[in-house]
Amino acid sequence: MTKMRSSFRSFVRRSAAAVIVVAAGLAATHAAAVGTRTFTLDSLEDLKGGDLTGVAVDSNGNVFAGLNLGKTPIADATSVWSAVVLPDGAALLGTGSEGKIYRVAGGKVSVAATTDQMAVSAMAVAWNGDVIAGTFPEGKLFRLAGGTAGKGAGEKAKVFAELPGTEDVWGLAYDEKAKVLYAATGPEGKLYRVDAQGKAQVYFDSEEPHLVSVAVGEDGAVYTGSNGKGLLYKLTGPGRATVLHDFDADDVKAIVVAPAAKGGAIYAIANKYSEPFASPKRNKSGPPSPQPARTPKPGKGTLTRFSRDGVAEKLLSDDDTHYVSLGLGEDGAPYVGTGAEGRLYTVSENRVERLVADTEERQVGAFVLAGKQRFVATTDPAVFHEVRGVGGADAVWTSKVLDAGLRASFGRLTWRSGGALQFETRSGNTETPDTSWSTWSPALAAPGDVKSPPGRFVQVRARWNKEPQAVLREVSLSFVTDNARTVITSVGVKNQTRATKPGVQASGGEAPKPSSSVQITWQVDNPDQDEMRYRLWYRMEGQTPWRSLLKPGEKVSRTEYTWDTTAMPEGEYRILVEATDEMANPPDRAQKHTLESGVVLVDNTPPVFRSLALQGRRLRGEVVDGLGPVARIEVSIAGSEEWRPLFPSDGIFDEAAEAFDADITAVVPAGSHLVAVRAYDSSGNVVTRDVDAR
Repeated sequence: MTKMRSSFRSFVRRSAAAVIVVAAGLAATHAAAVGTRTFTLDSLEDLKGGDLTGVAVDSNGNVFAGLNLGKTPIADATSVWSAVVLPDGAALLGTGSEGKIYRVAGGKVSVAATTDQMAVSAMAVAWNGDVIAGTFPEGKLFRLAGGTAGKGAGEKAKVFAELPGTEDVWGLAYDEKAKVLYAATGPEGKLYRVDAQGKAQVYFDSEEPHLVSVAVGEDGAVYTGSNGKGLLYKLTGPGRATVLHDFDADDVKAIVVAPAAKGGAIYAIANKYSEPFASPKRNKSGPPSPQPARTPKPGKGTLTRFSRDGVAEKLLSDDDTHYVSLGLGEDGAPYVGTGAEGRLYTVSENRVERLVADTEERQVGAFVLAGKQRFVATTDPAVFHEVRGVGGADAVWTSKVLDAGLRASFGRLTWRSGGALQFETRSGNTETPDTSWSTWSPALAAPGDVKSPPGRFVQVRARWNKEPQAVLREVSLSFVTDNARTVITSVGVKNQTRATKPGVQASGGEAPKPSSSVQITWQVDNPDQDEMRYRLWYRMEGQTPWRSLLKPGEKVSRTEYTWDTTAMPEGEYRILVEATDEMANPPDRAQKHTLESGVVLVDNTPPVFRSLALQGRRLRGEVVDGLGPVARIEVSIAGSEEWRPLFPSDGIFDEAAEAFDADITAVVPAGSHLVAVRAYDSSGNVVTRDVDAR
């Protein structure tokens, strides 16, 4: 079953605009028409999203044969926390399954030892090849004889040392020259130095709650990383610590030091989590959660390299997952295992990132990629993947599920590659491939037409079985979706001042502004994002024929139109809007839809005073409008611009003719004045008259 993957690197992220681009995460050649479109996969973001069995993808968008991994399940185990390789080539895996240590050799798995702890969180090969295992929650160190490690029948491991005040042993590192072991612990943030007899001394007492990683350089310098502030320390002697780097992170999860012959650089992975660190506790109802039990949500990880003189360079970063494991390959290149999606990445000296393994499990708990035994050990479930080599007959790249947005017919599949590859496709109408999907099509050895049936979703896969050295750089698949009709869902009118409800209209404040322009807008549902053309017509209420509202040859492609009604007769109108996709389809496929508006009032003529008289301070009159209703009457001393409202005689502005009779003593004081009276209709048209007050 194909796994769907989340995005990888922020620097290759794309923002999608068209419906199919949003769904598929790809670029389409013509996102504004229902004609031929193309899925194009040519970047790390595009090419890494599906299933990558035995193939690798780099940040330049190249797909090539990757690690060929075996698959040996670790029965009864859910999580792998640590691993070492014995001199005889056997691998020991420290697990979170009742603190058992498993031995894997020759494809066979056996229980090497039990500790009765929650998890074997760290291991190191130390004195005479003996294996030291650190555990939690009792902070003990166990010792397995190197020559016979794991060859027994899961005997009880012997306690080698107990570290005072320690509950968690997070990291172990053996100094071959000094013949001492270093243990990074919590919850007191102490680094212990342990001799061959199991005598432990505090080598460094930090101010952090946990020290979670430790490594030793060939020069004897000790490096340890903390949880809390995410500090990387360098120690040159007991208690002599300096902060090599302060990460913007919650922990420094792992550290490795390259041999001096390969540069002697220090590599560290640091993570920022969405939830605070919580040390795992015993769970009576089941095994502890894996690596370690901080949060079910992935964090954000970084890989940083430090030169011998301490210069830092960030090599990798991932905003979608934290990093769990760290190691060096045979060539000295760093590799990191992720805490989500079970992937293994590396980066070259020139900063080309490469996804080299994509497992079916959730997390890469530990790995070894140098020496005679190379493997990747995963969590949820626990699986031992032996590295058999690079490439092989099972090297298959499968794209993520590509979404055309609607049912589509598929055309020509093309690709760019160095070397021969074989391609297949399958299609269906469910987002996740299931039994309703078509079977994989016959293989194409050269670009050609796809034989998969129409469907909304499609996948492409490539095989390397003909030429293991082939490199895939780009895949393109042409398609045409069914032509879905665009539907107008609403037609509205803006810049209209007509009252929508009867009642007393507001007076005072800013007066309405009349306009002969009517702003018509409409909403559409355009499922296939066709390029649209719109036509508009009008008719007066009570009439039958529709008349074109547009000028001859005028084309409207936006969902709005301004109608100049200056020369139109007054009255109530309706607007008809038609949407057609004729610009994107041949005549026999074009579709259209129309929708009628509500009543639109066209009123460009102000009301008139049928009568207006002032007797003393008693103002009487009547205002009449051709369409109505009269919406507002106001009075003022001419030139004062301080208008006061008047109500009609019946108290409600709701008719085309409104009489008024009002005492305006409060507005017009004693003396001779010129009184201004103005009236508005519901469209904002205004008339003003003056009368003398003596």
